[in-house]
Amino acid sequence: MGRRILHADFNSFYASVACFLDPALRPHPVAVAGNPEARHGIILAKNELAKKFGVKTGEAIWEAKQKCPLLVTVKPDFESYQKFSALGRAVYSEYSDRVEAFGLDENWIDVTASTSDMADAHRLAQVIRNRIHEELGITVSIGVADNKVFAKLGSDIKKPDAVTLVSPDNYQSVAWPLPARELLYVGRATEAKLMKYGIVTIGDLANTPEAFLRAQFGKCGTMLSAFANGLDASPVQHTVDQIPVKSVGNGLTTPRDLVNDEDVYLTISMLAESVAMRLREHGVRAKTAHLSVRDSGLFSFIRQTKLDHPTNITIEISRACMQLFRANYTWQAPIRSLTVSCSDLIGVDNPMQLSLFDDEAPRRKAEAAEVAVDDIRRRFGYRAIGRALFLKDREIGLMAPKVDHTVHPVGYLQNATMDSVVGRR
Repeated sequence: MGRRILHADFNSFYASVACFLDPALRPHPVAVAGNPEARHGIILAKNELAKKFGVKTGEAIWEAKQKCPLLVTVKPDFESYQKFSALGRAVYSEYSDRVEAFGLDENWIDVTASTSDMADAHRLAQVIRNRIHEELGITVSIGVADNKVFAKLGSDIKKPDAVTLVSPDNYQSVAWPLPARELLYVGRATEAKLMKYGIVTIGDLANTPEAFLRAQFGKCGTMLSAFANGLDASPVQHTVDQIPVKSVGNGLTTPRDLVNDEDVYLTISMLAESVAMRLREHGVRAKTAHLSVRDSGLFSFIRQTKLDHPTNITIEISRACMQLFRANYTWQAPIRSLTVSCSDLIGVDNPMQLSLFDDEAPRRKAEAAEVAVDDIRRRFGYRAIGRALFLKDREIGLMAPKVDHTVHPVGYLQNATMDSVVGRR
């Protein structure tokens, strides 16, 4: 008997929470925006009424209001999003000890041990959907499948407040007619390349020879072939295995030698951004920053510093690491390799000692802004939005160590042999 996995996705999460907390918003088209007071702010999320007017995530507020003049915009409330996210996971955890987060608003739930077959898993998904609506006051769409990829696909097929089954018996009729872009990790660039070869739907992708896909996309071609055929073997992570992380870091050998402080700060900032994103994904802040440096003469050093505040904000990490660099290096040779990392991690819900002399509001706004950027990147790709600083040197600034180091749910690629993926073709 195969696995039974759910993927639960809160519908219009930020906007749904805003409407729950302020019932006066509910009759209106609503959007959560990064800076509602500025016409150049962007839309971070929208409710169903706003969607009907064509309001899109990532567009400017002024563009959205041209489509929907009565659009109501509200500020993001990250603390409330975290609270509702935790409440949702608490519900899911009543049915499984394997609940794996995929951002604040999405979770995989392995219910194999608590259900007898796919029909029973579908029934349980309806129970969870109703509980979320009744207990949290927001809605969720749930996909039911025997693997994580099709479970996520199912949660996307019908929204809002729905359950969709993508089973070994129906996936060819349910999943294969969908555009290839609906499959996990098929972004815009991949979709465009697939279309050049006449691969338009998930079914087209599933029926394309794996050798051809591998020739065009490398090992990702193998992944795409497997995913389109529902051959993802990756497990849903055990809940307790997701909590303890002791440090987070990213490093690289630079594509060219770094010859001045500006080059180094650009690279440190790019690495710090990836580290900060990963800290936020883990729901933690760091109290210590580390910098590792190696130059072209093979001289190297590692230094660390306590941060002024526990943080997961990019600029605070990058400034601390740049101070370490300036205090410990005198440019005897060009820099060849840098690593930024953070340790002494605490949960974002841990109480922090505040100063009577510091204004915490700008820090809270900075963290909320970075969370909003995380959401845009998760939905539209890493390069959908970025810092102007990185345009100074595209060779370095547009690298994406966060993407390169992401651990995707691709157990097929990590563990499978040819014998372990026999079944659906």
